[in-house]
Amino acid sequence: MTDASPPVRALTPESRGEAPGRGRLAGRRILVVGGGQRTLDAASDPVGNGRAMALLFGREGAGVAVADLNLASAAETAARIEAAGGRAFAIRADIAVPDEVARMVGEAAAGLGGLDGLVLNVGIGVGAHGLAGATADDWDKVLAVNLRGPMLACKAALPVLADGAAIVFISSIAGAVAGSRLPAYDASKAALGGLMRHVALEGARRGIRANIVMPGLVDTPLGRLATQGRPARGRTAVPFGRQATGWEIAYAALFLVSDESVYVTAQTLAVDGGLTGIS
Repeated sequence: MTDASPPVRALTPESRGEAPGRGRLAGRRILVVGGGQRTLDAASDPVGNGRAMALLFGREGAGVAVADLNLASAAETAARIEAAGGRAFAIRADIAVPDEVARMVGEAAAGLGGLDGLVLNVGIGVGAHGLAGATADDWDKVLAVNLRGPMLACKAALPVLADGAAIVFISSIAGAVAGSRLPAYDASKAALGGLMRHVALEGARRGIRANIVMPGLVDTPLGRLATQGRPARGRTAVPFGRQATGWEIAYAALFLVSDESVYVTAQTLAVDGGLTGIS
């Protein structure tokens, strides 16, 4: 008789955000969109994906422009980077507003003296569950943030990105398998693949790469909030026996934004503990 519970994948120093920097992004200039994070319980909140990425990029030597709808949260991320000896500043921007997207990219490029990387960590899911609960307004609101916003950011960034730069979209396994029960969210994340491939095509002549990181279940404040609304999410059997940490998503993004992935473009990297491959 075997135990039906999967073994729990051990947390490494990287998983906990405790590994030292290795200079993997020395001299790079990166805009992280969605680099703040939601506060659910300030005393116990784990790090969110966007904040983990911004902190990690700073630790690895990059100058980081941290953009977020919540300026205070973006500023906290930037302050943590600076406290650790890095260079960072915060930008407030609503990616659903076209003029603000263009301003955000311009401010990031001006403040950093150029751009070598763009990471788009944005996504909302609103409305009731199922098609019966979907409305046209909710659909438009979700796609404005999750799909149109990244398109506008890439449109603004491509002319100012340095040759050989990298763009990383943060998607979700909801774009590959049904499960969130929010049709607009699932559709928007699936559509990111088409946008990413087009951006990779346009950037190829200048060596600009575009790829997707596709997280599975991640223990972040936003993830905990989603589990409160849909408790079954927390009971999902993950082959690795636990949800990911925000740091584990950040290290995947680090690989794709660095020259370690210099020959990788137009690809999707699932960081899901095996959910889409072996469960």
